[in-house]
Amino acid sequence: MLQSNLSKTHLVLRLVIIGLVMVVIVGLFAYAGGWLTPHTLTQGKIIDRFETLNGVHSGFRRNHAKGVCVSGWFDSNGQGAILSKSSLFQTGRVSVIGRFSLSGGKPYAADASTTVRGLGILFKLPGGEEWRTAMANLPVFPAATPQAFYDLLLASAPDPMTGKPDPNRMQAFFTKYPASAKAVQLFKTHPMSSGFANSTFNSLNAFGFVNDHGTVNWVRWSMVPAQPPETINASTSQQSDTNYLFDALIQNIHQHPLQWHLVITVAQLGDPTDDATLPWPTNRQQIDIGTLTINDVESEEISPARDINFDPLVFPNGIIASDDPLLSARSAVYMRSFTKRESEHKEPSAISTAETEK
Repeated sequence: MLQSNLSKTHLVLRLVIIGLVMVVIVGLFAYAGGWLTPHTLTQGKIIDRFETLNGVHSGFRRNHAKGVCVSGWFDSNGQGAILSKSSLFQTGRVSVIGRFSLSGGKPYAADASTTVRGLGILFKLPGGEEWRTAMANLPVFPAATPQAFYDLLLASAPDPMTGKPDPNRMQAFFTKYPASAKAVQLFKTHPMSSGFANSTFNSLNAFGFVNDHGTVNWVRWSMVPAQPPETINASTSQQSDTNYLFDALIQNIHQHPLQWHLVITVAQLGDPTDDATLPWPTNRQQIDIGTLTINDVESEEISPARDINFDPLVFPNGIIASDDPLLSARSAVYMRSFTKRESEHKEPSAISTAETEK
Protein backbone atom coordinates (compact mmCIF):
# COMPACT_ATOMS: atom_id res chain seq x y z
CA MET A 1 0.00 0.00 0.00
CA LEU A 2 2.85 2.36 0.90
CA GLN A 3 4.54 1.71 -2.44
CA SER A 4 1.24 2.37 -4.23
CA ASN A 5 0.81 5.71 -2.46
CA LEU A 6 4.40 6.69 -3.29
CA SER A 7 3.80 5.85 -6.93
CA LYS A 8 0.68 8.01 -6.97
CA THR A 9 2.58 10.84 -5.30
CA HIS A 10 5.37 10.59 -7.85
CA LEU A 11 2.82 10.60 -10.67
CA VAL A 12 1.14 13.73 -9.31
CA LEU A 13 4.47 15.47 -8.91
CA ARG A 14 5.46 14.59 -12.49
CA LEU A 15 2.14 15.89 -13.80
CA VAL A 16 2.55 19.11 -11.83
CA ILE A 17 6.09 19.58 -13.20
CA ILE A 18 4.89 18.88 -16.75
CA GLY A 19 2.06 21.35 -16.23
CA LEU A 20 4.44 24.03 -14.95
CA VAL A 21 6.75 23.49 -17.92
CA MET A 22 3.83 23.87 -20.31
CA VAL A 23 2.72 27.05 -18.55
CA VAL A 24 6.22 28.49 -18.87
CA ILE A 25 6.41 27.56 -22.57
CA VAL A 26 2.99 29.03 -23.33
CA GLY A 27 3.90 32.08 -21.27
CA LEU A 28 7.07 32.62 -23.26
CA PHE A 29 5.15 32.41 -26.53
CA ALA A 30 2.51 34.76 -25.15
CA TYR A 31 5.16 37.22 -24.02
CA ALA A 32 6.93 37.04 -27.38
CA GLY A 33 3.66 37.67 -29.16
CA GLY A 34 2.72 40.56 -26.89
CA TRP A 35 -0.39 38.81 -25.55
CA LEU A 36 0.49 39.49 -21.91
CA THR A 37 1.50 43.09 -22.60
CA PRO A 38 -1.21 44.48 -24.91
CA HIS A 39 0.38 47.93 -25.00
CA THR A 40 3.77 46.62 -26.08
CA LEU A 41 4.70 47.21 -29.69
CA THR A 42 5.00 43.92 -31.61
CA GLN A 43 5.84 42.95 -35.16
CA GLY A 44 2.17 42.05 -35.61
CA LYS A 45 1.08 45.58 -34.75
CA ILE A 46 3.52 47.07 -37.25
CA ILE A 47 2.30 44.70 -39.98
CA ASP A 48 -1.30 45.55 -39.06
CA ARG A 49 -0.48 49.22 -39.46
CA PHE A 50 0.98 48.64 -42.94
CA GLU A 51 -2.16 46.71 -43.90
CA THR A 52 -4.43 49.45 -42.55
CA LEU A 53 -2.58 52.07 -44.57
CA ASN A 54 -2.22 50.11 -47.80
CA GLY A 55 -4.81 47.33 -47.72
CA VAL A 56 -4.03 43.61 -47.89
CA HIS A 57 -2.59 42.50 -51.22
CA SER A 58 -2.38 38.74 -51.46
CA GLY A 59 1.11 37.30 -51.76
CA PHE A 60 2.96 40.63 -51.62
CA ARG A 61 5.37 42.13 -49.12
CA ARG A 62 3.66 44.47 -46.66
CA ASN A 63 6.24 47.14 -47.46
CA HIS A 64 8.25 47.56 -50.66
CA ALA A 65 5.48 45.60 -52.34
CA LYS A 66 6.28 46.72 -55.89
CA GLY A 67 9.51 45.30 -57.24
CA VAL A 68 11.47 43.43 -59.85
CA CYS A 69 14.07 40.68 -59.38
CA VAL A 70 17.68 40.66 -60.57
CA SER A 71 20.79 38.51 -60.45
CA GLY A 72 24.50 38.79 -61.13
CA TRP A 73 27.72 38.55 -59.15
CA PHE A 74 30.02 40.33 -56.71
CA ASP A 75 33.77 40.66 -57.30
CA SER A 76 35.73 41.22 -54.09
CA ASN A 77 39.05 43.01 -54.47
CA GLY A 78 40.35 41.71 -51.13
CA GLN A 79 40.39 45.14 -49.44
CA GLY A 80 37.61 44.12 -47.06
CA ALA A 81 39.70 41.32 -45.50
CA ILE A 82 41.40 43.79 -43.16
CA LEU A 83 38.00 44.55 -41.63
CA SER A 84 36.24 41.16 -41.67
CA LYS A 85 37.28 37.51 -41.75
CA SER A 86 34.25 36.62 -43.89
CA SER A 87 35.15 34.61 -46.98
CA LEU A 88 33.09 37.12 -48.98
CA PHE A 89 35.83 39.70 -48.58
CA GLN A 90 38.64 37.49 -49.84
CA THR A 91 39.60 38.16 -53.44
CA GLY A 92 37.16 36.33 -55.70
CA ARG A 93 33.66 36.18 -57.13
CA VAL A 94 30.32 35.05 -55.66
CA SER A 95 26.87 34.98 -57.25
CA VAL A 96 24.08 37.25 -56.04
CA ILE A 97 20.33 37.45 -56.34
CA GLY A 98 18.37 40.58 -55.50
CA ARG A 99 15.34 42.78 -55.84
CA PHE A 100 14.81 46.46 -56.63
CA SER A 101 11.67 47.95 -55.09
CA LEU A 102 9.70 51.03 -54.17
CA SER A 103 8.55 51.66 -50.61
CA GLY A 104 4.91 51.31 -49.65
CA GLY A 105 2.52 48.40 -49.50
CA LYS A 106 0.61 48.98 -52.75
CA PRO A 107 2.06 46.70 -55.46
CA TYR A 108 0.28 48.43 -58.35
CA ALA A 109 0.94 52.04 -57.34
CA ALA A 110 2.30 54.32 -60.06
CA ASP A 111 6.03 54.98 -59.94
CA ALA A 112 7.06 58.33 -58.49
CA SER A 113 10.56 59.75 -58.61
CA THR A 114 10.46 60.80 -54.95
CA THR A 115 9.36 57.41 -53.58
CA VAL A 116 12.03 55.68 -51.49
CA ARG A 117 13.86 53.03 -53.54
CA GLY A 118 15.12 49.79 -52.07
CA LEU A 119 17.69 47.19 -53.03
CA GLY A 120 17.83 43.78 -51.36
CA ILE A 121 20.82 41.54 -52.12
CA LEU A 122 21.62 37.96 -51.13
CA PHE A 123 25.29 37.03 -51.50
CA LYS A 124 25.88 33.27 -51.92
CA LEU A 125 29.15 32.47 -50.15
CA PRO A 126 31.24 29.30 -50.31
CA GLY A 127 30.21 26.58 -47.86
CA GLY A 128 26.54 27.51 -47.91
CA GLU A 129 26.83 30.79 -45.98
CA GLU A 130 24.72 33.78 -47.00
CA TRP A 131 24.77 37.50 -46.46
CA ARG A 132 21.48 39.32 -46.87
CA THR A 133 21.19 43.07 -46.86
CA ALA A 134 18.23 45.38 -47.41
CA MET A 135 19.28 48.91 -48.38
CA ALA A 136 17.52 52.15 -49.29
CA ASN A 137 18.43 55.31 -51.19
CA LEU A 138 18.14 57.42 -48.04
CA PRO A 139 21.12 59.01 -46.25
CA VAL A 140 19.69 58.05 -42.83
CA PHE A 141 16.56 56.35 -41.47
CA PRO A 142 13.66 58.60 -40.41
CA ALA A 143 13.16 56.94 -36.99
CA ALA A 144 15.58 55.91 -34.26
CA THR A 145 13.43 53.26 -32.57
CA PRO A 146 10.67 50.81 -33.53
CA GLN A 147 8.14 52.86 -31.55
CA ALA A 148 9.14 56.04 -33.36
CA PHE A 149 8.76 54.25 -36.71
CA TYR A 150 5.31 52.96 -35.72
CA ASP A 151 4.26 56.44 -34.62
CA LEU A 152 5.57 57.82 -37.92
CA LEU A 153 3.31 55.39 -39.80
CA LEU A 154 0.36 56.67 -37.78
CA ALA A 155 1.27 60.35 -38.24
CA SER A 156 1.93 60.09 -41.98
CA ALA A 157 -1.28 58.25 -42.83
CA PRO A 158 -3.05 60.18 -45.63
CA ASP A 159 -6.03 62.29 -44.65
CA PRO A 160 -9.13 60.93 -46.47
CA MET A 161 -10.12 64.46 -47.50
CA THR A 162 -6.78 65.61 -48.92
CA GLY A 163 -4.94 62.38 -49.66
CA LYS A 164 -1.92 63.84 -47.83
CA PRO A 165 -0.65 63.55 -44.24
CA ASP A 166 -2.27 65.89 -41.75
CA PRO A 167 0.30 68.65 -41.06
CA ASN A 168 -0.82 68.96 -37.44
CA ARG A 169 -0.25 65.24 -36.81
CA MET A 170 3.14 65.41 -38.47
CA GLN A 171 4.15 68.45 -36.42
CA ALA A 172 3.10 66.67 -33.23
CA PHE A 173 5.19 63.68 -34.29
CA PHE A 174 8.28 65.82 -34.96
CA THR A 175 7.84 67.58 -31.61
CA LYS A 176 7.81 64.21 -29.88
CA TYR A 177 10.70 62.84 -31.96
CA PRO A 178 13.15 65.68 -32.75
CA ALA A 179 15.68 63.16 -34.13
CA SER A 180 13.19 62.31 -36.88
CA ALA A 181 12.68 66.00 -37.62
CA LYS A 182 16.44 66.39 -38.17
CA ALA A 183 16.56 63.28 -40.36
CA VAL A 184 13.76 64.58 -42.59
CA GLN A 185 15.54 67.91 -42.91
CA LEU A 186 18.60 65.99 -44.09
CA PHE A 187 16.48 64.31 -46.77
CA LYS A 188 15.72 67.71 -48.24
CA THR A 189 19.41 68.41 -48.79
CA HIS A 190 20.07 64.98 -50.28
CA PRO A 191 19.48 65.08 -54.06
CA MET A 192 17.41 62.21 -55.49
CA SER A 193 18.82 60.53 -58.57
CA SER A 194 16.72 60.01 -61.70
CA GLY A 195 16.31 56.24 -61.39
CA PHE A 196 17.36 52.94 -59.87
CA ALA A 197 20.52 52.57 -61.95
CA ASN A 198 22.20 55.72 -60.62
CA SER A 199 20.93 55.51 -57.04
CA THR A 200 23.23 55.01 -54.07
CA PHE A 201 21.79 52.43 -51.68
CA ASN A 202 22.78 52.61 -48.00
CA SER A 203 22.70 50.09 -45.15
CA LEU A 204 21.39 52.85 -42.82
CA ASN A 205 22.02 50.71 -39.71
CA ALA A 206 25.48 50.02 -38.32
CA PHE A 207 27.01 46.55 -38.18
CA GLY A 208 30.20 45.02 -36.84
CA PHE A 209 32.89 43.54 -39.07
CA VAL A 210 35.08 41.10 -37.11
CA ASN A 211 38.57 40.43 -38.47
CA ASP A 212 40.95 37.49 -37.96
CA HIS A 213 42.32 39.05 -34.76
CA GLY A 214 38.85 39.38 -33.22
CA THR A 215 38.82 43.13 -33.61
CA VAL A 216 35.33 44.57 -34.22
CA ASN A 217 35.14 47.41 -36.72
CA TRP A 218 31.78 49.22 -36.64
CA VAL A 219 30.71 50.06 -40.16
CA ARG A 220 27.97 51.18 -42.47
CA TRP A 221 28.03 50.47 -46.18
CA SER A 222 26.82 51.91 -49.44
CA MET A 223 26.30 50.59 -52.96
CA VAL A 224 27.65 53.48 -55.02
CA PRO A 225 26.67 53.37 -58.71
CA ALA A 226 29.28 53.21 -61.46
CA GLN A 227 26.61 54.66 -63.79
CA PRO A 228 26.84 58.44 -64.32
CA PRO A 229 24.83 60.50 -61.82
CA GLU A 230 21.71 62.30 -62.93
CA THR A 231 19.35 64.09 -60.56
CA ILE A 232 15.60 64.42 -60.88
CA ASN A 233 14.45 67.14 -63.25
CA ALA A 234 11.11 68.25 -64.64
CA SER A 235 11.08 65.55 -67.33
CA THR A 236 11.82 62.69 -64.93
CA SER A 237 9.48 63.84 -62.16
CA GLN A 238 6.35 64.09 -64.35
CA GLN A 239 6.23 60.74 -66.14
CA SER A 240 2.84 59.37 -67.13
CA ASP A 241 3.92 55.73 -67.52
CA THR A 242 2.87 53.79 -64.43
CA ASN A 243 6.06 51.72 -64.33
CA TYR A 244 8.54 54.17 -65.82
CA LEU A 245 11.23 53.73 -63.15
CA PHE A 246 11.17 49.96 -63.52
CA ASP A 247 10.96 50.16 -67.32
CA ALA A 248 14.10 52.30 -67.38
CA LEU A 249 15.91 49.84 -65.09
CA ILE A 250 14.94 46.90 -67.29
CA GLN A 251 16.05 48.71 -70.43
CA ASN A 252 19.38 49.63 -68.80
CA ILE A 253 20.10 46.03 -67.81
CA HIS A 254 19.23 44.77 -71.30
CA GLN A 255 21.64 47.29 -72.82
CA HIS A 256 24.59 46.43 -70.57
CA PRO A 257 25.28 45.13 -67.04
CA LEU A 258 24.88 47.67 -64.24
CA GLN A 259 27.51 48.04 -61.53
CA TRP A 260 27.83 49.40 -58.01
CA HIS A 261 30.90 49.74 -55.79
CA LEU A 262 30.47 48.33 -52.27
CA VAL A 263 31.96 51.10 -50.13
CA ILE A 264 32.47 50.51 -46.41
CA THR A 265 32.48 53.50 -44.03
CA VAL A 266 34.41 52.80 -40.82
CA ALA A 267 33.27 54.43 -37.59
CA GLN A 268 35.53 56.16 -35.12
CA LEU A 269 35.19 56.13 -31.35
CA GLY A 270 32.03 57.98 -30.37
CA ASP A 271 30.19 57.56 -33.66
CA PRO A 272 26.65 56.35 -32.90
CA THR A 273 25.94 52.71 -33.74
CA ASP A 274 22.49 52.60 -32.12
CA ASP A 275 20.74 55.48 -33.92
CA ALA A 276 20.13 55.24 -37.67
CA THR A 277 18.83 58.83 -37.84
CA LEU A 278 22.32 60.22 -37.22
CA PRO A 279 24.84 60.48 -40.06
CA TRP A 280 28.51 59.86 -39.37
CA PRO A 281 30.99 62.66 -40.13
CA THR A 282 31.94 62.87 -43.79
CA ASN A 283 35.66 62.52 -43.04
CA ARG A 284 35.38 58.88 -41.91
CA GLN A 285 37.54 56.29 -43.68
CA GLN A 286 35.85 54.74 -46.70
CA ILE A 287 37.08 51.54 -48.38
CA ASP A 288 35.90 50.27 -51.77
CA ILE A 289 35.92 46.49 -51.25
CA GLY A 290 34.45 45.26 -54.53
CA THR A 291 31.98 45.59 -57.36
CA LEU A 292 28.41 44.38 -57.65
CA THR A 293 27.36 43.55 -61.22
CA ILE A 294 23.71 43.06 -62.20
CA ASN A 295 23.26 41.47 -65.63
CA ASP A 296 19.85 39.79 -65.55
CA VAL A 297 16.32 40.87 -64.66
CA GLU A 298 13.18 38.79 -64.09
CA SER A 299 9.65 39.35 -62.91
CA GLU A 300 8.63 38.16 -59.48
CA GLU A 301 6.38 35.61 -61.14
CA ILE A 302 9.35 33.44 -62.16
CA SER A 303 12.27 34.56 -59.98
CA PRO A 304 13.22 32.81 -56.72
CA ALA A 305 13.97 36.27 -55.31
CA ARG A 306 10.24 36.76 -54.80
CA ASP A 307 10.36 34.29 -51.93
CA ILE A 308 13.56 35.55 -50.33
CA ASN A 309 13.27 37.30 -47.00
CA PHE A 310 16.02 39.96 -47.05
CA ASP A 311 16.44 39.74 -43.29
CA PRO A 312 19.23 42.15 -42.22
CA LEU A 313 20.32 39.76 -39.47
CA VAL A 314 21.29 36.96 -41.85
CA PHE A 315 25.02 37.28 -42.25
CA PRO A 316 28.13 35.08 -42.42
CA ASN A 317 30.86 34.50 -39.87
CA GLY A 318 32.75 37.79 -39.67
CA ILE A 319 29.72 40.12 -39.47
CA ILE A 320 27.68 40.86 -36.33
CA ALA A 321 24.75 43.08 -35.39
CA SER A 322 25.22 46.42 -33.67
CA ASP A 323 23.21 47.71 -30.72
CA ASP A 324 20.74 49.46 -33.05
CA PRO A 325 17.22 48.54 -31.78
CA LEU A 326 15.85 48.77 -35.31
CA LEU A 327 17.74 45.65 -36.43
CA SER A 328 15.86 43.11 -34.33
CA ALA A 329 12.60 44.89 -35.11
CA ARG A 330 13.27 44.85 -38.85
CA SER A 331 14.14 41.16 -38.68
CA ALA A 332 10.95 40.30 -36.80
CA VAL A 333 8.70 42.39 -39.05
CA TYR A 334 10.30 40.99 -42.22
CA MET A 335 9.71 37.45 -40.96
CA ARG A 336 6.08 38.21 -40.07
CA SER A 337 5.50 39.68 -43.54
CA PHE A 338 7.26 36.69 -45.16
CA THR A 339 5.18 34.16 -43.22
CA LYS A 340 1.93 35.87 -44.14
CA ARG A 341 2.61 36.24 -47.85
CA GLU A 342 3.96 32.70 -48.23
CA SER A 343 0.61 31.29 -47.10
CA GLU A 344 -1.38 33.48 -49.50
CA HIS A 345 -2.39 33.13 -53.12
CA LYS A 346 0.12 34.95 -55.32
CA GLU A 347 -1.35 37.76 -57.40
CA PRO A 348 0.58 38.81 -60.55
CA SER A 349 3.23 41.47 -60.19
CA ALA A 350 2.86 44.89 -61.76
CA ILE A 351 6.18 44.22 -63.49
CA SER A 352 5.25 41.18 -65.57
CA THR A 353 7.47 38.66 -67.35
CA ALA A 354 6.45 40.22 -70.68
CA GLU A 355 7.68 43.57 -69.40
CA THR A 356 11.06 42.26 -68.18
CA GLU A 357 11.64 40.55 -71.54
CA LYS A 358 11.02 43.64 -73.68
